[in-house]
Amino acid sequence: MNKNLKLFLIYLKIGAFTFGGGFAMIPLIEREIVETNEWMEPEEFRDSLAVCQSVPGAIAVNNAVFIGYRINGVLGAIAAAFGVVIPSFLIIMTIASVFTQIKNIKMIDPIFNGIRAAVVALILTAGLKLFTKGIFNIFIIVLTFIGIAYFELNPIIVIIMSVAFGILKNRKEEQ
Repeated sequence: MNKNLKLFLIYLKIGAFTFGGGFAMIPLIEREIVETNEWMEPEEFRDSLAVCQSVPGAIAVNNAVFIGYRINGVLGAIAAAFGVVIPSFLIIMTIASVFTQIKNIKMIDPIFNGIRAAVVALILTAGLKLFTKGIFNIFIIVLTFIGIAYFELNPIIVIIMSVAFGILKNRKEEQ
């Protein structure tokens, strides 16, 4: 199977069966890209996440474009992006067309409560993988949490500060 088709199918599967957005997809994408297909090293994948989170847009699409491009250039980026977008587009269009008819059904609320709990677990899994990768990451995670939760800093400011800390850390290591 060619790489573009494989990228499309990987992202299509993940996009179709992962609830909660891009952050919930990260552990599944990592398994496919790093472990199953061995297209990237774990450290390179984590670095790609930092880039994808730092630019505007949905992390799932940013990730698909970045990794698709890294693996097979422009065509890989397009294949992965379409793969991750198509399921969400179709699901949202379907839900929007029937939601007003089903929103009063008693079973709907518990279903969404269960999905929300699973999404939190998937996001925590991704966070814990980053959390365990060195004291510097722990430092940035704690500062970011404190800055946003307690000082209500704008996430853009937090990202800029994290970039600055990363640059300073890199310069210090080079000396």
